[in-house]
Amino acid sequence: MSGVSFEGVTKRFDTVTAVDALTLDIVDGEFMVLLGPSGCGKSTALRMIAGLETISDGVLRIGDRVVNNVEAKDRDIAMVFQSYALYPHMTVAQNVEFPLKARKYSVDGGPPRKLTADERAERVDDAVKTLGLAELTKRKPGALSGGQRQRVALARAMVRRPEVFLMDEPLSNLDAKLRAQTRLDIVELHREVATTFVYVTHDQVEAMTMADRMAVIADGRLQQVGEPQTVYERPANLFVARFIGSPPMNTIEGEVAEAGVVAAGASRIPFTGDVAKGRKVVVGLRPEHLHLGEGDIEATVKAVEWLGHERHVIVDIAGSKAIVRQETDEGAAPRIGETVHLGHHVENVHVFDAGSTERLN
Repeated sequence: MSGVSFEGVTKRFDTVTAVDALTLDIVDGEFMVLLGPSGCGKSTALRMIAGLETISDGVLRIGDRVVNNVEAKDRDIAMVFQSYALYPHMTVAQNVEFPLKARKYSVDGGPPRKLTADERAERVDDAVKTLGLAELTKRKPGALSGGQRQRVALARAMVRRPEVFLMDEPLSNLDAKLRAQTRLDIVELHREVATTFVYVTHDQVEAMTMADRMAVIADGRLQQVGEPQTVYERPANLFVARFIGSPPMNTIEGEVAEAGVVAAGASRIPFTGDVAKGRKVVVGLRPEHLHLGEGDIEATVKAVEWLGHERHVIVDIAGSKAIVRQETDEGAAPRIGETVHLGHHVENVHVFDAGSTERLN
C-alpha cells in the first residue's frame, strides 16, 4: 500500500491553469474524496496521479517514489472511469481477468512475472465474490444492469491489487437507487482491500457518506481538507460553506455591531467570536439551525415545499432568500406572505469576511 503526496503541483493547458499549486497528503490506506464543481480541476489532479496528464510544476509522489516522469503503465495504480469501458464481446469473468493477462505482476515481493492460469482464476474468483458477481461471470455486459456493469469495472480494478485505486465519478451514470447501493459496495471494497482510494465527484452526498477525508477544490485551488463532519461544521470559507450542505447554507450580508451582526439593514444576529465592529461580513446559517418562532430575524414567507418527512420554508429577509428546514410534526406550516421571526443558537452562526470570504469565527 502507498499514500499519495502532491507538493505544489500545477497543471497548465496553454494559458489556462487547471490545477494551481496543489499541496495535499493522502495517507496510506485512506479513502480521500476530491470534491468540487465541474471544471474545478479535480479530475485533472486524478489524471496526474494516473500518469495520464503531465505535471507542469511541483512534485507528485506515490509512496516514497517521485512519479513526475514515470509512465502510466509503470505506476502501480488501477483506475475506474465514469464510463464502464467493458469489452462487450467478453464475459464478466473474461473482462475481470483481462488486466491479469495483459501485464506482469509481482507476487509475494518477487520480480514481476506473468501470472499462471490458476493464480488468475483465484484473483478473479476473489473479486467477483467480494462484489456480488459470482452468479454473473458467464454473462456479457449487454445482459447486465448499469450497477452490475460498474461492479464489473470495480472488480477488474481490484484483481490487479494496486497500490492506489483511482475513481473518476464512477456513479454518475447510475440512477439514484443504484448510486446508493454502489456507494455501499465501494465503501465495503475499501474496507476489504485496505488500500488507498482517491475518488473524484461533484456530488457532496457521495463525499459526505464515503470519505475518510475530503478535499474541496474550486478554480484549481484547494479550499479545505478534512473529515466530512469537520468541513460541514466549520467551513473554511464562503465557497465551502455554500457548496457543502443540502439545502445549502443561508448567507446574509451585514456589518458587525455591538451585539452581533446587523444584517440586511434590520435584523440583528448574535454570534460567538471576536470580530471588530464595523467590519463587513457575510453571516451563514444552515437551514436546520433556524426555527420559526420568537427570534432575532424578521422574515416574510415566500413558499413552502413539502418533502414528506420534512418541509422547507423559503423566506425573504430584507431581500435575501433563506431556507428553514422543519420536521413536518412541528405544527402547521406558515402561510405564504406571513411575517415570521426566526430563532437560532449563537454557536451555529458562521461569520465570513465579505472581502476575502475567509472564516472569521
